[in-house]
Amino acid sequence: MDMRDILKKAKDPRYIPGIYNYCDRWCERCTFTSRCLNYAIEEENFGDAEVRDLNNKAFWDKLQLIFQQTIEMLNELADEQGIDLDSLNMESASEEISQRLDSAKYHELSISARKYSNMVDNWFESEYSLFEQRQDELNTMLRLDIGGNKPYAEAAEIKDSVEVIRWYQHQIYVKLMRALSQEELVETQEEDNTLQSDSNGSALVALIAIDRSTSAWGKLQECFPAKTDSILDILLSLDGLRRMIEKTFPNARNFKRPGFDDMQ
Repeated sequence: MDMRDILKKAKDPRYIPGIYNYCDRWCERCTFTSRCLNYAIEEENFGDAEVRDLNNKAFWDKLQLIFQQTIEMLNELADEQGIDLDSLNMESASEEISQRLDSAKYHELSISARKYSNMVDNWFESEYSLFEQRQDELNTMLRLDIGGNKPYAEAAEIKDSVEVIRWYQHQIYVKLMRALSQEELVETQEEDNTLQSDSNGSALVALIAIDRSTSAWGKLQECFPAKTDSILDILLSLDGLRRMIEKTFPNARNFKRPGFDDMQ
């Protein structure tokens, strides 16, 4: 699929404009893949197993082709609009972006998000044997036919909780970096005309990730009551981060994500 095909496909009414900008990128669990242009493009370009493999030459060849097509389309559009790409002050723009990213990186929200991510890694590294032990216990229950379907249900719950925690572990930081590095100043977020700003949308995705991670940690605490104290420390860290985000972006919870929140 070249850029012309993409532009043509973008006009298809079945696709919800911008739905991919504020999702969690967990396509396997999304009910909107049939209405997502980004998903359709990825499936067409990288649907083949070889092309999806980063260690396979086919992946990099495909990526290079897409890059070349994109540059060609960009040059054509610039010519049509009478824009001289060579005259643009890219150095100044790059410096401004770099400054915004540096500012976002050292914001208290970003620091707290990185702290949470490290806490997750440390907890799973220190409690690795915990899961092996519980797996042995559940297998024993199955062999002795104890508990009916409970061992299956608990194993599935543990697996799902770990997947949720790991999926959103780094995404919280990434989404906050995007929210903090936007052009609109954080101090103006309470103004009505900034309600649908990208900053609010990105902050909302981070909040949703925190909400789901909190629920997942709660489930793990029920499965491993002996680890309540260590899990509570993580939950407190998450709750503190959530409160800071809601204070910094007071309208984030009111942002309407295309498709997800307006049910198109």
